[in-house]
Amino acid sequence: MSTRGFGRRWTTWFAALAAIMVLLPLVGCSPVPRPSSSATPSATSSKGPIAVVASVNQWGTLAQEIGGDDVNVTTILNSTNVDAHDFEPKTSDIAEIQKAQIVVTNGAGYDSWATKSIAKGTVSVSAASTVGAIAGDNPHLWFSKDARKAMAAELTDAFCKILPSKKKSFEQRLKTWQKEESELEAAMSAFAKKHKNTTYAATEAVAYYLMSDMQFKDVTPQGYLQSVTSGGEAAPADLQDFQDLLQSGKAALLVDNPQESSDSAALLKKTATENKVPVIEITEQMPADQHTLTGWISSLVDTLSEEVTASQSDSKGGTSKDGASTDASSPSASSTPSSTAESGSPDSTSPSSAQ
Repeated sequence: MSTRGFGRRWTTWFAALAAIMVLLPLVGCSPVPRPSSSATPSATSSKGPIAVVASVNQWGTLAQEIGGDDVNVTTILNSTNVDAHDFEPKTSDIAEIQKAQIVVTNGAGYDSWATKSIAKGTVSVSAASTVGAIAGDNPHLWFSKDARKAMAAELTDAFCKILPSKKKSFEQRLKTWQKEESELEAAMSAFAKKHKNTTYAATEAVAYYLMSDMQFKDVTPQGYLQSVTSGGEAAPADLQDFQDLLQSGKAALLVDNPQESSDSAALLKKTATENKVPVIEITEQMPADQHTLTGWISSLVDTLSEEVTASQSDSKGGTSKDGASTDASSPSASSTPSSTAESGSPDSTSPSSAQ
């Protein structure tokens, strides 16, 4: 054998040996699964029930309706005695949020204490996200039919992903809920058709979406509305304009949010009562005697319908004292809901942006 041939064979053998040495540490070693850095056990599939935490009871009750026995829902803010805008969660509340599999929030700056406490990897379902609302928009999204429908669908999807074995159950509950929501919307449409051009004013735009869905006409003085929107007190002149409006009978109803009390609101309610203008109190959180979101909204629709019917019962054609046209042929001032209410996405330049 020549020295040159031996050298080539030695070189080949040495290269092969080097390759084997490199591979030896890997022989018999199977890959070890490692959790993603962006995922936590709370966001993975489970055997159920799913641990759900809702910031407010409006959305917590909806989550319970869709989830049924396959979810455990904990709601942080339940009481109508608390000003939701100034709510301060306890340490235990934050702990509940951080250990949840799904956190249900309103968003749009309404419950930032909850949205900023969600743990990394936890599934977040936000009403604001479903309709494109942002901080500064009217945050009372549960009163919007579009936001309710979007949230019901979003919750169903989230539940199905975490507990796929119960997909049929979640979807069936969604269908049941959708039937109830459709009946509610039919009642609102019937009201709008029967009571065209009905006016209202509000001490605060808490129920703006609901009133818009029912095609009420908002006659709240703009100066007062702008003051409330900015979080300040109304100027004396704006407050006087509002009192004049109530005394003139141009507003069929006055809507008040008892969770947002103020001297101005108290004065306006007194003025309304003295001039026989019905005052409808609509809270932000669901009252203790209500158990479902749709049921609560339905009760509000019934109350509003009854009050309007009563105020118009003595009118015989023309224009009633409440500012509503009693001529069925008269066109509605708002024959279709505003784009804000129809899409569920608030318009920061409209009354819907009031806090």
